[in-house]
Amino acid sequence: MFDVIAFGSATWDISLDLPKARIKKETDLIVDEGLLLNIGSKINIDGFNTNFGGGGVNVATTFSNQGFRVAYCGAIGDDIGGREIVNYLKSKKINTSLLKIAQGKKTNTSVVLKIPQRDRTILVYRGASDCLSKEDFSWNKLSAKWFYLAPLSGKLSLLTEEIVLNAKKKGIKVAMNLGSNQLIFPKKKLSSILKSVDVVFVNLEEASVLTGLNYCDEKGIVEKVKGLTDGIIVITKGGDGVVVISDGKVFRAFLPKVRPVDNTGAGDAFGSGFISSLLRDEKDIEMATKVGMFNAKSCILEPGSTNGLLSIGFEKALKKEKFKIVF
Repeated sequence: MFDVIAFGSATWDISLDLPKARIKKETDLIVDEGLLLNIGSKINIDGFNTNFGGGGVNVATTFSNQGFRVAYCGAIGDDIGGREIVNYLKSKKINTSLLKIAQGKKTNTSVVLKIPQRDRTILVYRGASDCLSKEDFSWNKLSAKWFYLAPLSGKLSLLTEEIVLNAKKKGIKVAMNLGSNQLIFPKKKLSSILKSVDVVFVNLEEASVLTGLNYCDEKGIVEKVKGLTDGIIVITKGGDGVVVISDGKVFRAFLPKVRPVDNTGAGDAFGSGFISSLLRDEKDIEMATKVGMFNAKSCILEPGSTNGLLSIGFEKALKKEKFKIVF
């Protein structure tokens, strides 16, 4: 039996370091700013990296780094990117027996355009990871202490309820990072899923959608999500910390802000760090929060979503971190 089975996407990531970029104000854009590139031109870049990512691979890497027995459940294409992901998983001692190779589909690929001192824009191709269906599961092999559901998309997202119920029948705990595909489920279906989940991770924007409240009404959002599950709910707020709700009690946790090298995968790093701590002590929610935040911080200080994730022996460094916990 595994300690964790990680469900989610696997992605071949290509990160480009753009030179000083032109940012143009555009009122018709969602964020009011756009990246301006000359059509038909060749643009020299300052460097690039290739990495392995996707929600499923990101969280599986943390669990592997922490010494847990972990399997990855997802799909890749029969191409160079897919083969490199398999090699990576095996190098991290992540079990691939639940991995599907989707014939005729290309492996999920993202191109990250990194803008110096600003942020990044990600171009995403969603391919093979969206193809995993019910027929691809060996349900009798899905045995673990925890299931971790990274944001699921495509056909796999439609199996969210079945995966959760299958876990409950077997006494397996479930952690779920809600994604956009789950947020559009009918309310009755989503409510049923959330009631069966042990830990739910959402960012503040997703929590706003989930509750139907204004993004700025954090207090109202926190009060409303309390009744959605009997488990733990964590609302992440990027550099502004997290809100943790457990047994009806609420606390907020913060770390001093740092200048990120690459924000990609920070949410996955927090969630998997949180659960890795619960695997060691399921009652110490405060420690789980600290480990999750420290893993996220370590992630964003390195390029690529898996390169900075914590390994065994991080506890000494954790004690030096200046956490602020407010109840």
